[in-house]
Amino acid sequence: MSAEKLNHRGVELLQALERFGGSARSADLAEALDVSGETVRRTIAGLAEAGHVQRVHGGVLLSGQDTGGSDFVARMGQRAREKRAIARRIATEITDGMTVFLDVSTTTSFVAECLTRRSGLTIVTNGVSVGQALSDRNRTSLHLLGGEMSNRDNGTFGTLTETQAARFAYDLAIFGVDAISVSQGYLYHSPPEAALAGVVARGAARIVVGATGEKLHSTAPHKGLLPGQVDMLVCDSTLPPDLATALAAAGTRLVVVDPAPEPQPAT
Repeated sequence: MSAEKLNHRGVELLQALERFGGSARSADLAEALDVSGETVRRTIAGLAEAGHVQRVHGGVLLSGQDTGGSDFVARMGQRAREKRAIARRIATEITDGMTVFLDVSTTTSFVAECLTRRSGLTIVTNGVSVGQALSDRNRTSLHLLGGEMSNRDNGTFGTLTETQAARFAYDLAIFGVDAISVSQGYLYHSPPEAALAGVVARGAARIVVGATGEKLHSTAPHKGLLPGQVDMLVCDSTLPPDLATALAAAGTRLVVVDPAPEPQPAT
């Protein structure tokens, strides 16, 4: 698909990528263009061959973009089945009319996809992906927090983000984390992400964390949420005994989900 032979579908996909900020998941492009996933994959293949885009795991990146911009899209494609299972369970905690915070984690982006049929929600987020998923949906009031844009995380951070986040009273706040420690609680690699989690937690009636299994055996340097602040932890594998004991003692409800694929309707 040379520049001279770029067809209308290729032009539409490139325009959609520009609206998404230069990178997007294939599923998001299919929804935005109202076409099948197969159509998007074929179009991406042609555009990649012509050098217009770069394919990454789970999505695509405009050629010439900072390669760091592919990181969020790539992480969305990692352990996607497990993240979807966690997201579906977390979404059952959300009912119409609630005020909910969703952070920039890839797991909460999957939660956002589960909320498109909810009505009357007030969604507060620093994540661009969450904003794209829930913009103009069923009387949802969407508040995308300002601040300094992080290309890696596809979201905003900093003093302005924290100040705006502190103005809301949340019925539920939902976070992803980088690691969970028996003694230190819920940890992050990014200092601004850890700081924002602490600010939001102080304004939340309930807190839910979603974490895939590798986070149970990882470590990170920055404290975010304390063990006693989290009401529910949803993960896809059994916790190590010492961690399960510590979190249960802190009053955290532990939920383990089955990451098996959703059953498909009979044809």
